[in-house]
Amino acid sequence: MELNPKHIPELDPGFTPAVIWNREFRNLAGQNPSPFAISLERPDGTRSTTRTEICADSDRAELNFTYSERLLKFLLWQKGGCRICLGGDAELGRRLAEVYSASGARAFDVDFMGNKAYGQGLEFTICGFDDVPDSSESESALGGHLDGCRIGFDLGGSDRKCAAVIDGKVVHSEEVEWSPYFEKDAQYHLDGIRDSLKSAASHLPRVDAVGGSAAGVYVDSEVRVASLFRGIPDDKFAETARPIFKNLQREWNVPFVVVNDGDVTALAGSMSFGDNAFLGVAMGTAEAAGYINASGRITSWLNELAFCPVDYRRDVAVDEWSGDAGCGVQYFSQQGVARLAPVAGIEFAENVPLPDRLAEVQSLMKAGDARARKIYESIGVWFGYSIAHYAEFYELRNLLILGRVTSGTGGELLIEKAQHVLRDEFPDLAEQVRFRRPDEKFKRHGQAVAAASLPELTG
Repeated sequence: MELNPKHIPELDPGFTPAVIWNREFRNLAGQNPSPFAISLERPDGTRSTTRTEICADSDRAELNFTYSERLLKFLLWQKGGCRICLGGDAELGRRLAEVYSASGARAFDVDFMGNKAYGQGLEFTICGFDDVPDSSESESALGGHLDGCRIGFDLGGSDRKCAAVIDGKVVHSEEVEWSPYFEKDAQYHLDGIRDSLKSAASHLPRVDAVGGSAAGVYVDSEVRVASLFRGIPDDKFAETARPIFKNLQREWNVPFVVVNDGDVTALAGSMSFGDNAFLGVAMGTAEAAGYINASGRITSWLNELAFCPVDYRRDVAVDEWSGDAGCGVQYFSQQGVARLAPVAGIEFAENVPLPDRLAEVQSLMKAGDARARKIYESIGVWFGYSIAHYAEFYELRNLLILGRVTSGTGGELLIEKAQHVLRDEFPDLAEQVRFRRPDEKFKRHGQAVAAASLPELTG
């Protein structure tokens, strides 16, 4: 297939936008289509089904595989699922099931999604297209409760934030640096979170509820898989990490809710701007995302866009955790900046941490350095095409953009470039989607207030 994107990132000319590749493939498949369906079912019985078309021509089997494998990958991390039904092409279905097996190329996804997130392995069913069940989604009205004395916290990879909130007004907040990623003992995490909660509580007459957000997958406030706890050995995880918030809830004896930080970010945006169909994307230590649907509700989806492919090259940077190439975490995070810096001519010693590399690039950008400018322009092109890709999977009216990568003049240039890509390549989408930037009040308190609002008071 011939791809002709109108915009090429200067520092990454080989970038192959997923949205453009898929568009050209669908045009090709439309000439001689064969139906294909992917259905993902979660343990609670909710189900997400996508129906599409592939090429009926046998000599295009490799194109069919690339399209369906990358689509399945995106859907797994966007919506989640442990029982997978593939319908329409039995041979293609068997090949996908082999790739997404414990011995296949996507063994990380199998272990993360099946064993850790849902507590069971991935199960595949291969059937006819018409036998694939339709979607059966769920949504919940979570958050928006501002009454009483509450604590809200957000756990990041380099800092933890905590706030004391009375009837929706922040009366105290603090940010504490920490480094949880590779700590092998969950006591480190517990002590840090406990310290932040106690500090916030000291500024309240009482504590009625606690709400929190953190990167990862949480089910009923239990840690299933999270980068914050990735250093804890598997044989200790279930005992020490998984129940950490349940244990804290027993200590405080109040309603206590913890959910994915991306969903809380989207909730904060919805609360702040008074609209729904909100996708929040944070470019920080990794790429975090969350979604509030058009009804203003949180879905049962995972929204882990860090692992969703946005670049269909296979000879590109591989995520060191998942082992896959072309996924969002390598583009919309400190890692993305670090990847582009040497290409732009900005060299760092190997032992310089990613946050320090970002800070240096930001300083150079502020000083008008042309090398730093190229970095942000290239990320902006990446992002513009990726927004269009995300819009094929989400009903999208509002895009909330935040995170340290998007701060300062570099962040402004990044967003300006992304908007230009949309206007030029996807004008209808550019008219539909409103870019939202957090103001200072949102940056200081938005996430904490939204997190604090998660639990509903009882009695």
